[in-house]
Order: sequence, then C-alpha cells, then structure tokens
Amino acid sequence: MQSEAQAATETEFRAITNANHENPFVFLGLHVNDHGYLQINVFQPQASAVSLLDANGKVVAKLEQLDDSGFFSKVTRRKKSFSYQLKISDDLGERIINDPYACSPLLTDLDVYLLNEGKHKTLYQTLGAHCVEHDKLKGVSFMVWAPNASHVSVVGDFNQWDGRLHVLRKRLECGIWEIFIPENASYSAVAAGSHYKFEIKDGSGNLLPLKADPFGVQAQFRPDTSSVISAEHDFDWQDQQWMSERALRNSRTSAISIYEVHLGSWQRDANNDFLNYRDIADRLIPYTLEMGFTHIQLMPVSEYPYDGSWGYQPVGLFAPTARFGSSDDFKYFVQACHKAGLGLLIDWVPGHFPVDQHGLAKFDGSCLYEHEDLRKGFHPDWNTLIYNYGRTEVANFLRASAMHWLDTYHVDGIRVDAVASMLYLDYSRNDGEWIPNEHGGNENLEALAFLKEFNEELYRDYPGAFSVAEESTSWPGVSKPTIDGGLGFGYKWNMGWMNDSLQYFSRDPVHRQHHHNELSFGLVYAFDENFVLPLSHDEVVHGKGSILGRMPGDDWQRFANLRAYYSFMWTHPGKKLLFIGCEFGQQAEWNYEQALDWHLLEHRHHQGVQQLVKDLNSLYKTMPALHQKDCQADGFAWVDHQNAEQSIYSYVRYGEDGTNPVLVVCNFTPNVHHHFRVGTPKAGFCAEVLNSDAAVYGGSNVGNLGGVHSEATPWQGFDQSIEISVPPLATLAFELKG
Repeated sequence: MQSEAQAATETEFRAITNANHENPFVFLGLHVNDHGYLQINVFQPQASAVSLLDANGKVVAKLEQLDDSGFFSKVTRRKKSFSYQLKISDDLGERIINDPYACSPLLTDLDVYLLNEGKHKTLYQTLGAHCVEHDKLKGVSFMVWAPNASHVSVVGDFNQWDGRLHVLRKRLECGIWEIFIPENASYSAVAAGSHYKFEIKDGSGNLLPLKADPFGVQAQFRPDTSSVISAEHDFDWQDQQWMSERALRNSRTSAISIYEVHLGSWQRDANNDFLNYRDIADRLIPYTLEMGFTHIQLMPVSEYPYDGSWGYQPVGLFAPTARFGSSDDFKYFVQACHKAGLGLLIDWVPGHFPVDQHGLAKFDGSCLYEHEDLRKGFHPDWNTLIYNYGRTEVANFLRASAMHWLDTYHVDGIRVDAVASMLYLDYSRNDGEWIPNEHGGNENLEALAFLKEFNEELYRDYPGAFSVAEESTSWPGVSKPTIDGGLGFGYKWNMGWMNDSLQYFSRDPVHRQHHHNELSFGLVYAFDENFVLPLSHDEVVHGKGSILGRMPGDDWQRFANLRAYYSFMWTHPGKKLLFIGCEFGQQAEWNYEQALDWHLLEHRHHQGVQQLVKDLNSLYKTMPALHQKDCQADGFAWVDHQNAEQSIYSYVRYGEDGTNPVLVVCNFTPNVHHHFRVGTPKAGFCAEVLNSDAAVYGGSNVGNLGGVHSEATPWQGFDQSIEISVPPLATLAFELKG
C-alpha cells in the first residue's frame, strides 16, 4: 500500500508528465523532504541513468528510475543545500548538465514593481529570451507575460519541442512566467540561433497554438514562425559621432528630405529574391546620398507574416523581419546610414495587430493584448485586433517596442502609422458599432494617454530623435508638446496638402483656373502643425497608378507637370517625403512583389526627373530660406495667389536671418509668359537657382539666362519687381541677393 508521501509524489509526477503542474520548481530539483533530508527529483524522458554530482564532480547519488516516463529520484544523506550538476546517460552517451530547476528566480522586486506600474522602460531587456549569466552560469533567460495561463513552457530545437521539459515558474505578483536554462541543460545547447516558442495552456488547461515570443528580437523567415535566440550584444557599434551630433541637432530648422523605402521592392537579386540588409545598405545608401536625401524611412521592418500587408500587420514588434537577414544585419544597415550621414526612420504600427495564431491574439487564452468587446477590440477595415491601451502592461509593451528600436538599433525617428484609427472610437464604424468613452464622446482617451506618454518618453530619453504622425483628420495639436495640450509628436503628415495638390495636378491645365484655391488653401493651415509633405506609398497603390500616371497631357506635358509639381513641393513650407520610384518617374503602379523599373532610366525624360530631384534636394539643403522656417509662418509670404486666370502662383520663402530670401514663381499651364512682372521684397540681383523647364531636365529651356536685376517698379505691394520669362508647366526659384 502506498504511503501518503508516495501518493503525493506520484501525483506530482503525473502532473509533470501531462504538463499540468502548477509549479514544477517546488518539486523538481533539490528539496528538503519531510524528514529533513535533501531529495533530488529529475524528469529526463530520454535518460537511462541519472547521477547527482557535487561542485567537484563527485557522485553524490545515483538516482532511481521510478517509471518508464523518465522520472528519477533519490533521497540523499545530506541536509544542507549545495551546488550540483546532473550526469545524464542516454542513447547519445553521457553528458553533464546544470539543472534549470536549481536556478533562482530571475525577476527582481524592482522589475515586479515597474511591471505592475507599467513603467518598465527597458522591458525588452527583461522579458523575452536573453543570453545572460545567472547564478554564475551562462545560459538563456526566458520570460513571458501570460497571467491567465495555467501552464507555460518553452519549447524549441534544443529540447525537441517537448513542452514537459522546461516549464516556467509563474510569478503570481505580476503574471510573468520565467525560467533560466543553462546552456548545457538540454539535448543541444541553448544558445544564440536556437529556435523556440512558448507552449501555453489557458486557465482551463486547454492547449493553445504555440506562440512566438512577443519580445523576440529575431524570428524565422516566413512561412516559419518561431522566434530565434539572438546574441544581442555582439554587434560593435561605431556610430558614436553621429549619435552625439544628432543630440545637438534641431530638426525643425534643419532640412529634412525623406526617401521612403520598401526594402523588398527597391531592388532584388537576379532571381527576384530579397536582398540582405547588408547588400541593400551597400546599394541603397550610396544612391540615397547621390540623390541628396537626408533620411531614409523604412516601411515597417517589424516581423510580419504576410508580404501583402507591406509590414503593417506585424506580429514581432521587437524583431527586424528575417526577410532581409538577422538583427545584426539590420544593425549593420543602420550603422551604414549613420556613417554616411543619413538619418534612419522606421514605420511603427501600434494601432492594431493580426489574428495569426502564433501571434498576440488570445495569447494566454484570454483577450490579453486586445479588448474583449469587438466594438473596441476589432478593426473592421483590416480584420485585425486593436490593442487595449488602457491596460498598463499593454501600453508598457508598446512603448518598450518603440524605445527598443531607438535604443537597441539606434534609429533616429519613428513614424506612427494610422494614428487616426487610434484616436477615434468610432473610426470606420457605424452607429451601434462602437462604445463611447466615459464622457460620452468618441475620443479614445486611453490611446490619447498612450500616445502622449510615448512621445514624452521619446523626446526625454533620445535627444535628437523625433516622431511623426500619420494622422488623416483635423485633430488639433498633433505636433504640439503635451505640456501645451498636444499629442507631443514632432511632425504630422500633411494629408490635406497631399490630397489637394494631387487633385489639382491631375486636372487638365485648362480647368485649373477654376480650382486655383486647391493649392493656395493649404497655406491657411500650413503652420498649424509641424508638417511633412508626403508623396508616400499610399499614393501609388490600390488602382491609383503612379504619380507620373496622374499627370495630364501628352508625354512631354506629363513629365513637365511632374517636374513642376515636385519643384512646387520642395519650395513649399514643410519637410519632404518621396516614395521609391517617384524620384525618376516610375510609370507603373507600385508592385511590392518586384523591383522598381530601373530600366526607365535609359530614357532622357526619366533621367531628367531624377536629376531634378537631386537638384531640388541640393537647393533645399543649401538654402536656409527653403528649410529653416518650414514650420514657421514668418518663413512664407504670398506675392500673388489670386492669379487664377493664368494659373500662376508666386511666393517668398525666408530664412532665420531674413537674408537671401527665395522668390518662387509657378506656372501650371502650357502657356509661356514673356515680360512677366513679379514683385520682390528687396532690391538686387535675383539669381535663377531653379527652373524645372531647363533642358537638362527634359524641358523646353525657356528661362532667364541665370537671373535678372530688380527694378524700382512698385508691383504687387512691393517697391521692387522683376520682369521675367515664365516657362510652360514649370516652377522657377530666384535667390534674392541684395
């Protein structure tokens, strides 16, 4: 007849065998039994024999195999705890391991406090999988938040994906499950490069699909979905000079011209396969420099399962996508940008996440990251789930993701996708499909608080970095500091300017006189926010065609319109953003599954557009009047915005000291105007620094032979004026050198 102790032991064994044990740490390993002696319990299903060794390698006891499932146990004659190892004999021979169940807890009291408060700034250094030294042993720590789970184990190629072997300890204080696995404690070494997932049972004991690590810093190449342990601290950063100089830079008064890049379609190899981050760096960065851009902005590089989402439905907010290589390869890319003097921005998606089974959806069997109520937790446009920003752990998770990219990868800024969908509870919902906030309104107060805290943390802790909001409504104060009641972003995409200007330029020039305000209206609100003028990927997809394809007229006129448009954009207040391919006049709509049509550069009109963009970037960077007051109303003045009959606009841009302003004249019809008079704010020589109709760009070469002198002829409210030739479908810029 079994004793109570034997029955209890057998119950423990069965619970471990079935992966149902609430806390194997209280049973496995070395423990004091009811008689005061140390008893060792081991579960090794593949072993034929197990011995207990002391710190000197001496055999303390040979364990007894209690059944065929792999349980070994022995009561020693010792009463005082000691450091030990296990010698395992199996089909592969003999090996000595350190027992994970002998290791002390990982989380500190401070960690627990910060986790519960939602204030753990370096959460990405704690949760997830990390190669560390713990209890004087080298190995890997695994920690995951799953407060409603009844069982969590880590499975991987190091333990043959057996969920019984490495069951995590639940920290009841905070819902974190943890284990430290010494590097020699499994069938194969637990180390950088190992693949793993979490095996989780919900609160009722039901087994869930294997989950990738929410904090995983590396992942397998799709369609595989495991997380990959990374040697995070092996990369030798050499961009200290860039980071130091960035901290002193004022982006508002600097030239910011952004080249928006989709890494999978800028270029590909000869087999139409993806390039590695390193190969892309060696090609893309010299090209971006040659084109004169100041920053590269990457469409989302956080790991995502579906190519067709372009990265906007991520499952790995801490891992650069494996499509283009490892996390170290991505660091190489960032460092190469910095060494070349280029800033790097990334798209970041905290607004929603996909329902893929290996991701965050129903992570521990409950709606952990999302809302339970679909009226708050489901996005009808994208069939995705919406984060519960009101849960401190979720908000902490998201902020930690953003700071991880800034800290671990040294990125210089974060563009937040789909901010409007976060701000409004009724976004894309009909009546009855959303829940008002506590005041009865449609504002998502929890998302507001999250965005403000995100921006405060970014600007406080990462000097010189900045944030950009893609916000498509008229929400006030998006780019105002939180202390002034704003959301705290550095910049906001000017979607109004983009929509109005594209609509205007898509019109036949004969009709433009009737829509003259479509371009002038943008200056009514141009300084309400710190704006970026975006011609992004969104404008060359979903049947919209290319930017060039929207331009009216014959072939010559289409290119002339495009050159005039870009020149208007680069002389207009606001920072600049241009999507790949637009800089040389890509003909076809963007296709994420193939490289750009680089062969178009064999044709002179495309060469001309490319040369123009180079020159626009050069002008923008070298002329203070064109960038220093991009975000200040006193940096712009209309000369004439009422000449609708001729579809001509003229305006002046000013720098900080007021010297050498730039006069811009735009003619958006095919008519040439000779002896055209324009008022100027100062006397002197007006050097023609830009003519989008120049022959070098493919134009008709109507111009002003390098510039004109002003005359004391009052015009348009100015004491001085110039008489010029205005080319067809063109933008001119004159530097006023008084």
